[in-house]
Amino acid sequence: MNNKHTWLFIISCLFLSMVTIAQENKKTTEEISEETKEKTSEEMSKEKPAKETITLALRAGIDLYKPIRTQFDKEFQGLEFVGDLKVGKRLYIASEIGAEKRTIEYENLNFTTSGSYIKLGIDYNMYNNWVGLNNDIFLGLRFGRSIHSQTLNNYLIYINHHYWDTPLTARGFANGERKTLSTGWLEVVFGTKVEITSKFFLGISLRVHRILSNQQSDNFGNLYVPGFGKVTDGNNFGSSFNYTLTYSLPFRFKKKVKAPKAF
Repeated sequence: MNNKHTWLFIISCLFLSMVTIAQENKKTTEEISEETKEKTSEEMSKEKPAKETITLALRAGIDLYKPIRTQFDKEFQGLEFVGDLKVGKRLYIASEIGAEKRTIEYENLNFTTSGSYIKLGIDYNMYNNWVGLNNDIFLGLRFGRSIHSQTLNNYLIYINHHYWDTPLTARGFANGERKTLSTGWLEVVFGTKVEITSKFFLGISLRVHRILSNQQSDNFGNLYVPGFGKVTDGNNFGSSFNYTLTYSLPFRFKKKVKAPKAF
């Protein structure tokens, strides 16, 4: 557990340092060429119709937290791929796809949850970049869905006397696997992405979840959901975070615009 927290601290420090480096290496507005401002209206009228370049940027990468946790937590295995597509000046279509396997032990039971999930939604960049910068501070929304199974490994048999010890049993009627379980939820996301080079972005996001649907077995509820986290009785809310490293794959198309008329 201490190792995990150490790694989280290191990644957080790396993230903050990268923000500083990225900002210092970018061009400022004073470095922009002034040549286009010197054109007269007569010169512009002689030019061919201009073409406006619109860039749709696709970013894809991974959540760094889950592979690191997998190395230090023997009860957890997980991997998540992330991506977003810029479809407007500030608007992105975003998604996360992942898989998790986790064993949890409480005082009276031990169970393992295994499955995959997908999250789809949008992000809106609230940050007004300086010229030459390409950073995001965004607010987003996701709809998530998991398909998973849960295996009750052992549990404590309840009795109302104390003449004998009550050991955990791995052969009770409730033991075994519950397959094809499903949970749906809504996420509100707040995060940031910083351009550390012209192609790579480092990001962090905080998420608040709310369960919308919860398909579970009759004799054993969904106590943990891949992509969502722990589930408790009477509480449909949860929270999580991720650290992401993404690579940008820009592609462009050109749109014709009318040339200005001569005066």
